[in-house]
Amino acid sequence: MQGMMMNQPLSIIEILRYAAEAHPGGEVVSVRTEGDLHRESYAEAYARAAQLAHGLTGLEIAQGDRVATLAWNGHRHFELYYGVSGMGAVCHTINPRLSAEQMLYIIHHAGDRVLCFDTTFLPIVEGIADQLPKGLHLVAMTDRAHMPESPLNLLCYEELLDGQDTTFDWPQLPEDTAAALCYTSGTTGNPKGALYTHRSTVLHAMGESIALKDSLTEGARILPVVPLFHVNAWGLPYAAPLTGASLIMPGPKLDGASLFDLMEAEGVTSAWGVPTVWLGLRAEIDKRGRNPGKFAQVVVGGSAAPRSMIEGFENSGVDVCHAWGMTEMSPIGTHGFLSAPHRELPQEEQLRLKCKQGRRMFGVELKIVDEEGNRLPHDGKAVGELYVRGNAIVSGYFNNEEASAQAIDAEGWFGTGDVAHIDERGFLSIQDRSKDLIKSGGEWISSIDLENIAMAHPKVANCAVIAIAHPKWDERPLLVVVPKYANDPPTLAEIHEMMLGSMAKWQLPDDIAFVEDLPMTATGKVSKLTLRERFADYTLPDAG
Repeated sequence: MQGMMMNQPLSIIEILRYAAEAHPGGEVVSVRTEGDLHRESYAEAYARAAQLAHGLTGLEIAQGDRVATLAWNGHRHFELYYGVSGMGAVCHTINPRLSAEQMLYIIHHAGDRVLCFDTTFLPIVEGIADQLPKGLHLVAMTDRAHMPESPLNLLCYEELLDGQDTTFDWPQLPEDTAAALCYTSGTTGNPKGALYTHRSTVLHAMGESIALKDSLTEGARILPVVPLFHVNAWGLPYAAPLTGASLIMPGPKLDGASLFDLMEAEGVTSAWGVPTVWLGLRAEIDKRGRNPGKFAQVVVGGSAAPRSMIEGFENSGVDVCHAWGMTEMSPIGTHGFLSAPHRELPQEEQLRLKCKQGRRMFGVELKIVDEEGNRLPHDGKAVGELYVRGNAIVSGYFNNEEASAQAIDAEGWFGTGDVAHIDERGFLSIQDRSKDLIKSGGEWISSIDLENIAMAHPKVANCAVIAIAHPKWDERPLLVVVPKYANDPPTLAEIHEMMLGSMAKWQLPDDIAFVEDLPMTATGKVSKLTLRERFADYTLPDAG
């Protein structure tokens, strides 16, 4: 028997319409490329999203057309999220850190009709202009006074909106209508597209608002250092207006000093970003001897946060939420905020839990399997490949049947490529990416475990562990370190001494190599692939 309830489709634009009515105090504060600080309420953003939809309609953009963005975190990017999806088109965010080859691939693969870009990225656009699709509209995200000189035929974003009606007859779309498109960083082959729907995006925002309720509250002021071009800034552009939290957009200034000053001036309560960003902020906090005034929470994801970083924030009074997810998951799958019973545990046990990747968000299911695909128990001991299923997780990749077939198992679950265990309380622990595990003498060594311990050494600024071929053991770990002091690097013996309390002797790195910096992927993670290529001919001390 079916129920008798209205079937009102879930729609992204309804989030902003709700915020405009229910949260008049919510705002988007943006450090702009023009050099100023811009403010707009959610009501003003809703009106400008309508003007944008009219402007795009004037460019003959229709439902299903892809509108690409190449932009920092700012109010215009936020308006594109809603204006594009609201009119039934697809907002395609592009990572400016991709190579020209990858960028061109995804623009053509997506079939983009418009490319809106911050003026910072004009050199990138000009560099690939002769290979862009014919007829692609290029929109510089600024006003007429700041329009850059260029041989390209550029449209002005503000002129696209100027004079347009501040209301739009938003279409009532089926909730499975495509709304946003985000590509993986393409570290293994060409990038793959995750095509989100209105339904998946709204449900993810609602699930996120429940899971991260300590951060997403009315009146909160959240700094998304995670870019809007990186998996929709982890859903913040949707969850923040839904809950009445304000967004403090840092624009292009992501160094520790700039972030500290912005957080201080704008009363930021919570900041979200990858571990490499927080290294810079932590250094600035140590330099000034205090936290920004109202800074109370940090959400860390994208890659594993070392214990030393979590402990440093916690000891200074900042609550750490260690989260995990993927582009294919919209992206948040688990969160590390502790429930009431966990907060009653001894401090050391709480810290141990916060070093895990947390518990599943509502709407996400987790399973781990062995090499034959058999399910393994969630007992904190069994380790297997992690699979996920949920209402905001891809069922395949956009226009890529081969990759789709490889990603989904016979039960319809998505294979993450992570190796993990899950304990009895539901806490997930990512052991490593399957391709980053080190197999030594038939036994597995987690590069993440070694890195997390090494990062606590006072002479280590950053580090990574990779596998090096070995004639006897197949592979052995090499620790690659960026020393904090060039004239006083850590010794391998010092690192071993730290690790022996947590790791078996046979798991310790065989050697240590020093570099000035670590290569990064387009999403701010250490590129293990690049490191393995760089050290491909490296010979370990006992392997010559």
